Amino acid sequence: MKPIPYGRQHITQEDIDAVIETLQSDFLTQGPKVAEFEQAFANYVGAKYAVAVSNGTAALHLCTLALGVNEESRVITTPITFVASANCVRYCGGTVEFADIDPETALLDINKVRVMLESKPKGYYTGLIPVDFAGNPVNLEEFRKLADEFGCWIIEDACHAPGGYFMDSNGEKQLCGNGKYADLAIFSFHPVKHIATGEGGMITTNSDELYQELLKLRTHGITRDPQLMEENHGGWYMEMQELGYNYRIPDMLCALGVTQLRRADAGLARRKGIAKVYDEAFETIAGIEVLGTSAEALSENGDTGHAYHLYVIKVADRKGLYDFLRGHNIFAQVHYIPAHTMPYYRNLGYKKGDFPEAEAYYSECLSLPMYPSLTAEEQEFVIEKVKEFVG
Repeated sequence: MKPIPYGRQHITQEDIDAVIETLQSDFLTQGPKVAEFEQAFANYVGAKYAVAVSNGTAALHLCTLALGVNEESRVITTPITFVASANCVRYCGGTVEFADIDPETALLDINKVRVMLESKPKGYYTGLIPVDFAGNPVNLEEFRKLADEFGCWIIEDACHAPGGYFMDSNGEKQLCGNGKYADLAIFSFHPVKHIATGEGGMITTNSDELYQELLKLRTHGITRDPQLMEENHGGWYMEMQELGYNYRIPDMLCALGVTQLRRADAGLARRKGIAKVYDEAFETIAGIEVLGTSAEALSENGDTGHAYHLYVIKVADRKGLYDFLRGHNIFAQVHYIPAHTMPYYRNLGYKKGDFPEAEAYYSECLSLPMYPSLTAEEQEFVIEKVKEFVG
């Protein structure tokens, strides 16, 4: 069997043609494909605005900048995430505080967040960054109520969940990144994600004020809008009004994003189909636990709002299974090493043992191959080898 990665991009001739067409156009950056991709993505998730940037980490950084994170800010997030979800706060000089996870879903545990918020005066914490881990949506309606109670903003890290949704208290689907409950949401277009542009990211919001601030911060803090300038010397004039960054994304990557987005629903359906096959294969196998889906992600007809960026199982001998699968050309992966155990965060005062649920999850988790172009034969081979090891 040829190597089977845990995730990979799916590039078609349509994608290639779109990139070539843009390369032959007048714009390689700051051109019309950026706005086209932004509008298409905003429509896809149901948000008012979308701002395309160079990668998901840049998206997180711009969000914390736009929300005014500084040395006085304290922000709560999950330890089970890629470290960028926490690092963005540190980029602005703020303090990161972790809360443990729900062991059933590996999502940020809202009850533990509430305990943290209640333990301090209102205003002590300034923001929350919940993560739609593995594609499993956080119930942002509940987090919004909590955030409003304690005066916090919300950044939804939806990198794993374009097309995902949860069901609100009225039984309505709330798409990840639609801006109804989070102040800002971010996405990544890394090759293993649902929509691949090589590198790239997106911020979505329903706030006019935050949208305008993001546009400025994305390009060095510069504006060319005459209505926003303090002076105007002529058509060439621009003003740097604050310290921003060059977090722009080129047009050829946005051209790829546009064509990838057209296939997003088909890719999501395929991911759910792969997950169903795994579910049925493992549901009666002793020694394998499938990471759960929150009840809020299930619609009345049983359809799951899980976007299945990852398919995670838990096994007692995780390293043994990891090595066994690699020996058969199956490159499963671990998501994630708890952020608080990284040397950088240990140097800030965290230590192993601080978040037992996150650490227990990490000791057993393994992400199996999950991507739309995974064939039935390849998936059956993966299942066979997992069963062989566990059995």
